[in-house]
Amino acid sequence: MSVRTRATTWSLGLSGLLLLVVVASAGIGAVTIPPRTVAAILADALPVPVGVSLGGATALPVVGPVPTPTLEFASPFEFAVPRPARIIVLSVRLPRILLAALVGFALATAGTVMQGFFRNPMADPSIVGVSSGAAVGAVATIVLSLSIPFGMEGAAFVSAVVTAFVVYLIATESGRTPVATLLLAGVAVQTFLGAVISFLLLQSGESLRQVVFWLMGHLAGATWSEVGMLALVLPLPFVLLVAHARDLNVLLLGEEDAHALGIEVERTKQLLLATASVVTAAAVSVSGVIGFVGLVVPHMLRLLVGPDHRVLLPASALAGASFLVATDTVARSGGAEIPVGVVTAAVGAPFFLYLLRTREVRSP
Repeated sequence: MSVRTRATTWSLGLSGLLLLVVVASAGIGAVTIPPRTVAAILADALPVPVGVSLGGATALPVVGPVPTPTLEFASPFEFAVPRPARIIVLSVRLPRILLAALVGFALATAGTVMQGFFRNPMADPSIVGVSSGAAVGAVATIVLSLSIPFGMEGAAFVSAVVTAFVVYLIATESGRTPVATLLLAGVAVQTFLGAVISFLLLQSGESLRQVVFWLMGHLAGATWSEVGMLALVLPLPFVLLVAHARDLNVLLLGEEDAHALGIEVERTKQLLLATASVVTAAAVSVSGVIGFVGLVVPHMLRLLVGPDHRVLLPASALAGASFLVATDTVARSGGAEIPVGVVTAAVGAPFFLYLLRTREVRSP
């Protein structure tokens, strides 16, 4: 079976799984909604273009007023669905579910790249300090009541990207960035930022609960604007990473062999690191620090589909989306909602230990 066929087969299968998880999740909550009703609501919410109408005129030089074409959309279905159920699904649950899917997609994508980049199955998206950097930006905004453009999410994103850039600068010498040095620089910067976060916690006062909730990872209060932001940010980096999946495969052979095979090693490393860091920063900025998604999911999928990143990367991304939607459903379905990061750790850590005990840990 060709690589393209395998990638397509796994992607279609995992996309179907994701759809099933989304439908099931949308029906679970204080008010239970049958899967058939959820499916009908989602089908009604997917309009398709049905025609073009000529609206108001636009004045053009010389030509004069010209009618402006407008694309018309309509739902192909008209299912009879109770209005309360429609409001619950579309306005309350669906934004959170889609945000969970996008965050899981991003974290699993970045984790896959980082594990390949460092040639270490224990690597995760935060290994170069991105999550710690985002935490400093978010916690500082909360504790110091800072008013900045795009709020706490903007501060977390900028702080995360700056942290990754600083780690890269520290590890780079004479135009080369040794992977081992990058790893050690990331650990050192994370340790320093952890001290900064601890100091800010001591100053948090009444905002301590909000800070701790963010640090545990959460998806409560998800909005359509956050969903739209991630939906706009993620596609281009993901396509870029998939386009360089073959280069990532070659880097697994070692930098010298990769260079001999025609790979511009340093430029490729810069691109992979920068793109994975942006993907991680975007996810963490809206969800807080959610652990184990970018560690367990790529490792598990590598055991299933093999180490070829042309197949592994899209498969891990889709599996990560399903995993986080499922764990967030558990987090919000109990008597009292708990941060989703607690659930991912509770599920991911034992499962990862099981894999370590029952299977050989394969280097990427």
